[in-house]
Amino acid sequence: MKPLYEQHRVRYPPFEAARWYPEALPIAKQQHKIGDYPTVKEAMMAASERPPAFTLGKEDGWFIERSYVYGEETIEVQRDTPHLEDGPYVRLVERQRRGWYLIPNPIHNILRQFINGVVVVLLVCLFYLFISPVLLFLNLPVYGLDTVRWGLLDYPQLAVVVVPLIFAPLVIRIMANLLELRRQNRFLKRNLQTPVIQFEKDSTANESLKIAVSFPEWVDSWNHVDAFLRVGVLPPSRETLFQTLGRESGSQPPPGLSTELPHHWEVGLDDGTAGGEDAPMELKEVRGGLYLRPMRVMQQGEAQRWHEGEVLSIAPPEPAWPGSVHTDLLRIHWELVLRIDRQRGGALLWVQPLKVAHAAEAGTLTALPLHDGRSELDIT
Repeated sequence: MKPLYEQHRVRYPPFEAARWYPEALPIAKQQHKIGDYPTVKEAMMAASERPPAFTLGKEDGWFIERSYVYGEETIEVQRDTPHLEDGPYVRLVERQRRGWYLIPNPIHNILRQFINGVVVVLLVCLFYLFISPVLLFLNLPVYGLDTVRWGLLDYPQLAVVVVPLIFAPLVIRIMANLLELRRQNRFLKRNLQTPVIQFEKDSTANESLKIAVSFPEWVDSWNHVDAFLRVGVLPPSRETLFQTLGRESGSQPPPGLSTELPHHWEVGLDDGTAGGEDAPMELKEVRGGLYLRPMRVMQQGEAQRWHEGEVLSIAPPEPAWPGSVHTDLLRIHWELVLRIDRQRGGALLWVQPLKVAHAAEAGTLTALPLHDGRSELDIT
């Protein structure tokens, strides 16, 4: 008799994953015992009644995996029919990935890139001031070393030019955040009616989704509507990560996780690595916010233009992904997104979470499509 385990392993990308080396971060691992079986055949029969195994990514990078281990051996199970995995949506989906959402003003991303350039200019100027005595000693021409008197103090001419470049985008971004708050208030007062979506059949990961969409309320400033499917990996439970990595709650976080911070005024909505930088300022009255947080691993299918009275056939993302999974460590999330192009105020999104069945044949996805994690860089 040997034990059969359902094994979950994940190395989820933290916020701004491009700044991290995946192989340097720990792998969270969790096992659930299914039972004891005398032969591999019986263990495979028991595993065939469970949700299918899958692997996304590579073990030396970001990856998420579910497998079945019989004794010391990983077993593979062949399936002939789709499998819809039971289990409720995690709270993160209910709070942050359902309903109406706004697209942040692109000026936030533009100013962030501008600040990065200004920092480089500042470092170059400081280095230039540092080596200026050497340049003078070598009788080489130097510029900008004269001072400018403001009040009782003298300032280098270079500082007079560079310092305003640093503070200007910060001031502009504060003003942009205030405008975002005003835009959110205006949208909430509008109290827009939700679209009506009718599904012709249950969703399967490798099949097109056929839906009929109607809008009880159509605004004159709307141009057109595009619909597409999006799938990705949500952050694992922070509490479970601490347990699997042998850390006590409230202790120093493991590599890749930050100190726990309040997140949108409700505990447990993500793993706590964003630190308040994932979206512009939001109204506290709205649980989860009015800006859609991008999944750090996500991919979307081809968009289809909506026409009134027609049935939409929306293709899933390629290559094929597993269906919906909502456990403490593994969280593969599917959603239908209606993107409404407007004449002013930026695009408007309606997000509908989906429960999608696993395909009979598991797909292979070795290169995970990573995302920065900021809502202003959403791929929509």
